[in-house]
Amino acid sequence: MAKVFYFHGKTWEELKNIPLEEFMKLLPSRKRRSLKRGLNDSQKILLKTIRNSKPDKMIRTHVRSMIIVPEMVGKRFMVHDGKDWNIVDIIPEMLGHYLGEFSLTRERVKHSGPGIGATRGTKFISVK
Repeated sequence: MAKVFYFHGKTWEELKNIPLEEFMKLLPSRKRRSLKRGLNDSQKILLKTIRNSKPDKMIRTHVRSMIIVPEMVGKRFMVHDGKDWNIVDIIPEMLGHYLGEFSLTRERVKHSGPGIGATRGTKFISVK
């Protein structure tokens, strides 16, 4: 038996048909205020692109500050991280998060052994 997805007490079938104003009431305060103040121009253009796009088309965007709303679920995005385009498939569990949260801008730091001069033992190793 598959687990039923709930977002603040609403099933996915209820969320698909809900208007944006009703969805705003389910979000935390910072995101609710952000949507209540209105979307900026780039976010409006992205929503228009989502509404007019074909279901299988991948959408490229720089708008990392867009809050994921129900009409974005099932779409594929290429989100820019400053260097590369990362593919993000939107699933219902991502509702209410920012698009940029799924396209990380920094790489993980990988440390190796200590460099020359870092320890007393490396004092006698030649630099060449």
